[in-house]
Amino acid sequence: MTEVVLAIVLGALYALGTFLVLRRDVVRVVWGVTIISQATNVYLVTMGGIHGSIPIVSHGGGGHHAVTDPLVQALVLTAIVIGFGTTALALVLTYRLYQEHGTLDLQELATTEDSQ
Repeated sequence: MTEVVLAIVLGALYALGTFLVLRRDVVRVVWGVTIISQATNVYLVTMGGIHGSIPIVSHGGGGHHAVTDPLVQALVLTAIVIGFGTTALALVLTYRLYQEHGTLDLQELATTEDSQ
């Protein structure tokens, strides 16, 4: 049941991210890329295993229980931090683009670049 819910949520996140990437506004494109990257992080955590116990707690029990892989979680945590940094950089560059050209519409930016 949990896997079905996660599959639906992941599909919705990828669909929303793709919808935003295909917009004309630069800010929406940045947020679309961010949503797609975060959906990928959720996908990686899901594929790493959501059933099982925490490795540190389960070692003391003595039984053989399923353990969640901590490597995937560490990699996703690193990807989240890097994603926030790149999103901040993209938004700062978007603000600079707006200051320079006075618009965030991709079609208007393309026509102003062609005329120069």
